[in-house]
Amino acid sequence: MIKTGIIEGAGFTGGELIRLLLNHPDVQLMFITGRGNSGQKIHEVHRGLYGETELTFSEEPELDKIDLLFLITSAEESRQFMETAVIPERLKIIDFSRNYRLKGNDKEFIYGLPELNRRAICKSRFVANPGNFASCITLGLLPLAKNLMLTDDIYVHAIIGSTGTGHKASSQTTFSWRNDNVSIYKPFVHQHLPEIRESLEQLQSSFRADIHFVPYRGNFTRGIFCTIMVKNKVSIEELTQLYTDYYAKDSFTHITPDNIDLKQVINTNKCLIHLEKHGDMLLITSCIDNLLKGTSGQAVHNMNLLFNLEETTGLNLKATAY
Repeated sequence: MIKTGIIEGAGFTGGELIRLLLNHPDVQLMFITGRGNSGQKIHEVHRGLYGETELTFSEEPELDKIDLLFLITSAEESRQFMETAVIPERLKIIDFSRNYRLKGNDKEFIYGLPELNRRAICKSRFVANPGNFASCITLGLLPLAKNLMLTDDIYVHAIIGSTGTGHKASSQTTFSWRNDNVSIYKPFVHQHLPEIRESLEQLQSSFRADIHFVPYRGNFTRGIFCTIMVKNKVSIEELTQLYTDYYAKDSFTHITPDNIDLKQVINTNKCLIHLEKHGDMLLITSCIDNLLKGTSGQAVHNMNLLFNLEETTGLNLKATAY
Protein backbone atom coordinates (compact mmCIF):
# COMPACT_ATOMS: atom_id res chain seq x y z
CA MET A 1 0.00 0.00 0.00
CA ILE A 2 1.13 3.54 -0.79
CA LYS A 3 0.94 5.58 2.40
CA THR A 4 -0.07 9.13 1.53
CA GLY A 5 -0.60 12.46 3.25
CA ILE A 6 -2.14 15.77 2.21
CA ILE A 7 -1.12 19.24 3.34
CA GLU A 8 -4.02 21.70 3.13
CA GLY A 9 -6.86 19.42 2.10
CA ALA A 10 -9.82 21.59 3.13
CA GLY A 11 -10.58 23.14 -0.28
CA PHE A 12 -12.41 21.87 -3.35
CA THR A 13 -9.25 20.30 -4.77
CA GLY A 14 -8.45 18.65 -1.46
CA GLY A 15 -11.94 17.23 -1.12
CA GLU A 16 -11.78 15.69 -4.59
CA LEU A 17 -8.33 14.25 -3.90
CA ILE A 18 -9.45 12.73 -0.59
CA ARG A 19 -12.41 11.08 -2.35
CA LEU A 20 -10.12 9.55 -4.96
CA LEU A 21 -7.55 8.33 -2.45
CA LEU A 22 -10.16 6.79 -0.15
CA ASN A 23 -11.43 4.73 -3.08
CA HIS A 24 -8.02 3.84 -4.52
CA PRO A 25 -7.23 0.12 -4.00
CA ASP A 26 -3.50 0.67 -3.46
CA VAL A 27 -3.55 3.70 -1.16
CA GLN A 28 -3.75 4.27 2.58
CA LEU A 29 -4.48 7.87 3.51
CA MET A 30 -2.54 8.60 6.70
CA PHE A 31 -3.20 12.28 7.42
CA ILE A 32 -4.75 15.47 6.07
CA THR A 33 -3.96 18.93 7.38
CA GLY A 34 -6.29 21.86 6.90
CA ARG A 35 -5.73 25.39 8.08
CA GLY A 36 -8.17 26.17 10.88
CA ASN A 37 -9.76 22.72 10.72
CA SER A 38 -7.51 20.75 13.07
CA GLY A 39 -9.51 18.14 15.02
CA GLN A 40 -12.56 18.35 12.76
CA LYS A 41 -13.73 15.23 11.00
CA ILE A 42 -13.10 15.25 7.26
CA HIS A 43 -16.77 14.71 6.48
CA GLU A 44 -17.72 17.78 8.52
CA VAL A 45 -15.85 19.91 5.97
CA HIS A 46 -16.31 17.73 2.86
CA ARG A 47 -19.88 16.69 3.53
CA GLY A 48 -20.06 14.46 0.46
CA LEU A 49 -17.63 12.10 2.21
CA TYR A 50 -20.03 11.34 5.06
CA GLY A 51 -19.96 7.61 5.72
CA GLU A 52 -16.68 7.08 3.84
CA THR A 53 -14.12 8.09 6.46
CA GLU A 54 -13.74 8.94 10.13
CA LEU A 55 -10.38 10.64 9.64
CA THR A 56 -9.91 14.06 11.22
CA PHE A 57 -7.78 17.00 10.10
CA SER A 58 -4.32 16.82 11.66
CA GLU A 59 -2.37 19.67 13.19
CA GLU A 60 1.01 18.71 11.75
CA PRO A 61 2.12 16.40 8.91
CA GLU A 62 4.02 13.25 9.86
CA LEU A 63 6.33 12.97 6.89
CA ASP A 64 8.27 9.98 8.19
CA LYS A 65 5.14 7.81 8.07
CA ILE A 66 4.26 8.25 4.39
CA ASP A 67 5.58 7.40 0.92
CA LEU A 68 3.94 10.28 -0.95
CA LEU A 69 2.89 13.81 0.00
CA PHE A 70 0.33 15.90 -1.87
CA LEU A 71 1.12 19.57 -1.31
CA ILE A 72 -2.00 21.70 -1.98
CA THR A 73 -0.68 25.06 -0.85
CA SER A 74 -0.16 28.51 -2.30
CA ALA A 75 3.02 29.20 -4.27
CA GLU A 76 4.58 31.02 -1.32
CA GLU A 77 3.67 28.29 1.18
CA SER A 78 4.87 25.59 -1.18
CA ARG A 79 8.27 27.22 -1.60
CA GLN A 80 8.59 27.77 2.14
CA PHE A 81 7.78 24.11 2.81
CA MET A 82 10.30 22.82 0.27
CA GLU A 83 13.01 25.09 1.67
CA THR A 84 12.46 24.54 5.40
CA ALA A 85 10.84 21.14 5.96
CA VAL A 86 12.91 18.10 6.82
CA ILE A 87 11.94 15.86 3.89
CA PRO A 88 12.80 12.15 4.26
CA GLU A 89 14.97 10.88 1.41
CA ARG A 90 12.44 8.29 0.26
CA LEU A 91 9.46 10.69 0.30
CA LYS A 92 7.94 11.61 -3.07
CA ILE A 93 5.99 14.86 -3.50
CA ILE A 94 3.30 16.07 -5.89
CA ASP A 95 3.01 19.84 -5.63
CA PHE A 96 -0.16 21.61 -6.82
CA SER A 97 1.23 25.16 -6.85
CA ARG A 98 2.77 26.87 -9.89
CA ASN A 99 6.17 27.16 -8.19
CA TYR A 100 7.96 24.30 -9.90
CA ARG A 101 6.13 23.87 -13.22
CA LEU A 102 8.75 25.60 -15.35
CA LYS A 103 12.12 24.09 -16.20
CA GLY A 104 15.14 25.23 -14.27
CA ASN A 105 13.38 25.02 -10.90
CA ASP A 106 15.80 24.40 -8.08
CA LYS A 107 14.13 21.24 -6.75
CA GLU A 108 14.24 19.05 -9.87
CA PHE A 109 10.47 18.82 -10.27
CA ILE A 110 9.10 17.17 -13.42
CA TYR A 111 6.11 18.82 -15.10
CA GLY A 112 3.29 16.37 -14.45
CA LEU A 113 1.39 16.22 -17.74
CA PRO A 114 1.51 12.47 -18.49
CA GLU A 115 0.68 12.92 -22.18
CA LEU A 116 3.91 14.92 -22.48
CA ASN A 117 6.26 13.58 -19.78
CA ARG A 118 5.11 10.05 -18.91
CA ARG A 119 8.59 8.46 -18.91
CA ALA A 120 10.18 11.29 -16.94
CA ILE A 121 7.38 11.19 -14.35
CA CYS A 122 7.88 7.45 -13.84
CA LYS A 123 11.54 8.06 -12.94
CA SER A 124 11.04 11.19 -10.86
CA ARG A 125 10.70 11.94 -7.16
CA PHE A 126 9.07 15.38 -7.29
CA VAL A 127 6.19 16.20 -9.66
CA ALA A 128 4.68 19.62 -10.38
CA ASN A 129 0.98 19.12 -11.08
CA PRO A 130 -0.09 21.28 -14.07
CA GLY A 131 -2.59 24.11 -13.95
CA ASN A 132 -6.15 23.28 -14.98
CA PHE A 133 -6.40 25.71 -17.91
CA ALA A 134 -2.90 24.68 -18.99
CA SER A 135 -3.90 21.02 -19.07
CA CYS A 136 -6.95 21.60 -21.22
CA ILE A 137 -5.27 23.98 -23.66
CA THR A 138 -1.95 22.16 -23.96
CA LEU A 139 -3.63 18.83 -24.70
CA GLY A 140 -5.45 20.52 -27.55
CA LEU A 141 -2.15 21.63 -29.11
CA LEU A 142 0.50 18.98 -28.40
CA PRO A 143 0.01 16.97 -31.63
CA LEU A 144 0.50 20.14 -33.68
CA ALA A 145 3.70 20.96 -31.79
CA LYS A 146 4.93 17.37 -32.24
CA ASN A 147 4.55 17.81 -36.00
CA LEU A 148 6.07 21.34 -36.04
CA MET A 149 2.79 22.91 -37.17
CA LEU A 150 2.55 25.81 -34.73
CA THR A 151 3.74 28.64 -36.95
CA ASP A 152 0.89 31.15 -36.60
CA ASP A 153 -0.66 32.94 -33.62
CA ILE A 154 -2.97 30.86 -31.44
CA TYR A 155 -6.33 32.19 -30.23
CA VAL A 156 -7.88 30.59 -27.15
CA HIS A 157 -11.17 31.12 -25.32
CA ALA A 158 -11.86 28.94 -22.29
CA ILE A 159 -14.60 29.03 -19.68
CA ILE A 160 -14.27 27.49 -16.21
CA GLY A 161 -16.76 26.60 -13.49
CA SER A 162 -16.95 28.23 -10.07
CA THR A 163 -14.82 25.55 -8.38
CA GLY A 164 -11.89 26.90 -10.38
CA THR A 165 -11.95 30.00 -8.19
CA GLY A 166 -11.36 28.03 -4.99
CA HIS A 167 -13.47 27.74 -1.87
CA LYS A 168 -12.61 31.10 -0.29
CA ALA A 169 -15.55 33.48 -0.29
CA SER A 170 -15.34 36.66 -2.38
CA SER A 171 -17.71 38.99 -4.20
CA GLN A 172 -17.22 36.91 -7.36
CA THR A 173 -17.94 33.52 -5.80
CA THR A 174 -21.38 34.26 -4.38
CA PHE A 175 -24.35 32.50 -5.97
CA SER A 176 -26.14 35.77 -6.70
CA TRP A 177 -23.15 37.08 -8.70
CA ARG A 178 -22.10 33.86 -10.42
CA ASN A 179 -25.54 32.52 -11.37
CA ASP A 180 -26.86 33.64 -14.79
CA ASN A 181 -23.58 35.46 -15.35
CA VAL A 182 -20.39 35.24 -17.45
CA SER A 183 -17.28 37.41 -17.16
CA ILE A 184 -13.68 37.49 -18.36
CA TYR A 185 -10.61 37.76 -16.15
CA LYS A 186 -6.84 38.05 -16.70
CA PRO A 187 -7.15 38.32 -20.51
CA PHE A 188 -3.81 37.75 -22.30
CA VAL A 189 -1.87 37.58 -18.99
CA HIS A 190 -3.16 34.43 -17.26
CA GLN A 191 -0.56 32.75 -15.04
CA HIS A 192 -0.82 29.43 -16.93
CA LEU A 193 0.51 30.88 -20.19
CA PRO A 194 4.22 30.28 -19.40
CA GLU A 195 3.71 26.58 -18.73
CA ILE A 196 1.61 26.19 -21.89
CA ARG A 197 4.35 27.83 -23.95
CA GLU A 198 7.12 25.77 -22.37
CA SER A 199 5.25 22.52 -23.01
CA LEU A 200 4.77 23.39 -26.67
CA GLU A 201 8.42 24.44 -27.02
CA GLN A 202 9.45 21.09 -25.56
CA LEU A 203 8.10 19.43 -28.70
CA GLN A 204 8.63 22.31 -31.16
CA SER A 205 11.72 24.28 -30.22
CA SER A 206 11.04 26.75 -33.03
CA PHE A 207 7.67 27.79 -31.56
CA ARG A 208 7.63 31.58 -31.30
CA ALA A 209 4.00 32.50 -32.08
CA ASP A 210 1.84 34.41 -29.65
CA ILE A 211 -0.90 32.74 -27.60
CA HIS A 212 -3.90 35.06 -27.21
CA PHE A 213 -5.81 33.61 -24.26
CA VAL A 214 -9.07 34.99 -22.85
CA PRO A 215 -10.38 33.07 -19.80
CA TYR A 216 -14.04 33.24 -18.75
CA ARG A 217 -15.82 32.59 -15.47
CA GLY A 218 -18.86 30.42 -16.13
CA ASN A 219 -22.16 30.05 -14.28
CA PHE A 220 -21.70 26.31 -13.62
CA THR A 221 -19.86 24.41 -10.90
CA ARG A 222 -17.13 22.37 -12.52
CA GLY A 223 -15.40 21.86 -15.84
CA ILE A 224 -13.40 23.73 -18.50
CA PHE A 225 -14.64 24.14 -22.07
CA CYS A 226 -12.00 25.47 -24.42
CA THR A 227 -11.91 26.54 -28.08
CA ILE A 228 -8.59 27.04 -29.87
CA MET A 229 -8.17 28.60 -33.30
CA VAL A 230 -5.00 28.43 -35.39
CA LYS A 231 -4.26 28.58 -39.11
CA ASN A 232 -3.39 25.25 -40.70
CA LYS A 233 -3.55 24.16 -44.33
CA VAL A 234 -3.43 20.39 -43.68
CA SER A 235 -6.61 18.43 -44.38
CA ILE A 236 -8.93 17.51 -41.52
CA GLU A 237 -8.40 13.82 -42.29
CA GLU A 238 -4.64 14.10 -41.90
CA LEU A 239 -4.92 16.24 -38.76
CA THR A 240 -7.34 13.80 -37.17
CA GLN A 241 -4.89 10.99 -37.86
CA LEU A 242 -2.02 12.98 -36.32
CA TYR A 243 -4.05 13.57 -33.16
CA THR A 244 -5.23 9.96 -33.00
CA ASP A 245 -1.67 8.70 -33.37
CA TYR A 246 -0.29 11.08 -30.74
CA TYR A 247 -2.81 10.00 -28.10
CA ALA A 248 -3.02 6.33 -29.11
CA LYS A 249 -1.29 5.13 -25.93
CA ASP A 250 -2.97 7.61 -23.57
CA SER A 251 -5.71 6.33 -21.32
CA PHE A 252 -7.63 9.56 -20.74
CA THR A 253 -7.34 11.79 -23.82
CA HIS A 254 -9.67 10.93 -26.69
CA ILE A 255 -10.23 12.35 -30.18
CA THR A 256 -13.88 12.32 -31.20
CA PRO A 257 -15.46 13.08 -34.60
CA ASP A 258 -18.54 14.52 -32.91
CA ASN A 259 -19.04 17.92 -31.34
CA ILE A 260 -18.36 17.68 -27.62
CA ASP A 261 -20.05 19.16 -24.59
CA LEU A 262 -18.96 19.67 -21.00
CA LYS A 263 -21.23 17.04 -19.44
CA GLN A 264 -19.32 14.30 -21.25
CA VAL A 265 -16.27 14.83 -19.02
CA ILE A 266 -17.73 15.98 -15.69
CA ASN A 267 -16.84 13.55 -12.87
CA THR A 268 -14.25 11.85 -15.10
CA ASN A 269 -10.51 12.10 -15.69
CA LYS A 270 -11.03 12.41 -19.46
CA CYS A 271 -10.01 15.07 -21.92
CA LEU A 272 -12.13 15.06 -25.07
CA ILE A 273 -10.88 16.79 -28.21
CA HIS A 274 -12.81 17.59 -31.40
CA LEU A 275 -11.31 19.03 -34.61
CA GLU A 276 -12.95 21.07 -37.39
CA LYS A 277 -11.56 22.86 -40.46
CA HIS A 278 -13.06 26.09 -41.82
CA GLY A 279 -10.97 27.05 -44.82
CA ASP A 280 -7.42 27.42 -43.51
CA MET A 281 -8.61 27.83 -39.92
CA LEU A 282 -8.41 24.84 -37.56
CA LEU A 283 -10.89 24.87 -34.68
CA ILE A 284 -9.91 22.66 -31.75
CA THR A 285 -12.43 22.07 -28.98
CA SER A 286 -11.11 20.57 -25.74
CA CYS A 287 -12.86 19.97 -22.43
CA ILE A 288 -12.01 18.51 -19.02
CA ASP A 289 -13.29 18.42 -15.45
CA ASN A 290 -11.14 21.05 -13.74
CA LEU A 291 -11.15 19.19 -10.40
CA LEU A 292 -10.18 15.84 -11.94
CA LYS A 293 -8.16 15.93 -15.17
CA GLY A 294 -7.39 19.55 -14.29
CA THR A 295 -6.04 18.88 -10.78
CA SER A 296 -6.77 16.00 -8.41
CA GLY A 297 -7.41 13.26 -10.97
CA GLN A 298 -4.21 14.21 -12.76
CA ALA A 299 -2.34 14.08 -9.44
CA VAL A 300 -3.58 10.53 -8.86
CA HIS A 301 -2.58 9.64 -12.44
CA ASN A 302 0.90 10.97 -11.61
CA MET A 303 0.95 8.97 -8.38
CA ASN A 304 0.15 5.79 -10.31
CA LEU A 305 3.09 6.49 -12.63
CA LEU A 306 5.44 7.27 -9.72
CA PHE A 307 4.68 3.90 -8.10
CA ASN A 308 4.54 1.82 -11.28
CA LEU A 309 0.81 1.12 -11.08
CA GLU A 310 -1.58 0.76 -13.99
CA GLU A 311 -2.24 4.42 -14.74
CA THR A 312 -6.04 4.11 -14.73
CA THR A 313 -6.12 2.58 -11.22
CA GLY A 314 -8.63 4.44 -9.08
CA LEU A 315 -9.65 6.66 -12.00
CA ASN A 316 -12.23 4.60 -13.85
CA LEU A 317 -14.84 7.29 -13.21
CA LYS A 318 -18.09 7.60 -15.12
CA ALA A 319 -19.69 10.77 -16.43
CA THR A 320 -23.15 11.70 -15.32
CA ALA A 321 -25.63 10.42 -17.90
CA TYR A 322 -27.71 13.62 -18.04
